[in-house]
Amino acid sequence: MKKSRKQLIYGVLAAGIFILLLVLWGSVWRKGPEQNGSGQEGNADIVVLGDSIYGLYRDETGVCAKLEQYFGKEIFNGALGGTCMGRLEENRGSSSVKDVFSMVGLSKAIISGDFRLQENTEIRENGTEYFPETIAALKEIDFSKVEILFISHCVNDYHSGEVIYGEEAEDEHTYAGALRSTLVMLKKAYPKLRIILLTPPFTWYTEQGLTCEEYVRGGKVLADYVDAQYVIAEEMNVELIDLYHDLFPHETWDDWQRYSVDGLHPNEAGRELIAQTIVAYLTEHPAP
Repeated sequence: MKKSRKQLIYGVLAAGIFILLLVLWGSVWRKGPEQNGSGQEGNADIVVLGDSIYGLYRDETGVCAKLEQYFGKEIFNGALGGTCMGRLEENRGSSSVKDVFSMVGLSKAIISGDFRLQENTEIRENGTEYFPETIAALKEIDFSKVEILFISHCVNDYHSGEVIYGEEAEDEHTYAGALRSTLVMLKKAYPKLRIILLTPPFTWYTEQGLTCEEYVRGGKVLADYVDAQYVIAEEMNVELIDLYHDLFPHETWDDWQRYSVDGLHPNEAGRELIAQTIVAYLTEHPAP
């Protein structure tokens, strides 16, 4: 009788261990050890689209991976370094790599499900090796099931000196027009999608010895583009998280070294701070 009870206990323990291992194995299989906030198999609770502030770091130290750790949700990093919100004025009437992979260009592909332009465009720029894989994964995401879409496009439009406002409200060759056009399309196609704009952090241009308050591009400074984000966010009734004004200290020139690697791209401490700020916002502003 004692032997039978002992065998029963061992059997139950063995079964429990087996079930635990099976659950753990299943979790690893679903998530994948190398995912790190990149989303797979068309599953994504949160999608981040933007530029190199998010796209450059795709390992466990990236903002998307950190957000995934905080929330325990599938987060897809669809950010593509060097891309803009809008189409560039000098390419009006034609197409270019930056136009195809711009936010407004990607939005049309997402809504139509037709990514042939992105798939067939030859990319020669350095640091774009991950573009094809990202587009292939983005193509599989069902945006009707995505909870939150973060959009972070501003810095490259500023660098390009793109016109902010044009005569036409949805002129995709202007920054505000492209942002407005993108939001109109996405809100119409996915009315339940929660869209949140992310401003860029404060930036320094170390080669020029200028901050983004002094570095003038197309007659504008970075704050002018951030102001446009505020205007369009209010107009289109979407949320905005301000990472520009008070996140990174910028009282002295040497402050650029505290949270960035080069004055523009955040270092790991900077990426952690951005992630924490987003988490704090979502904690204070839960989904309605």
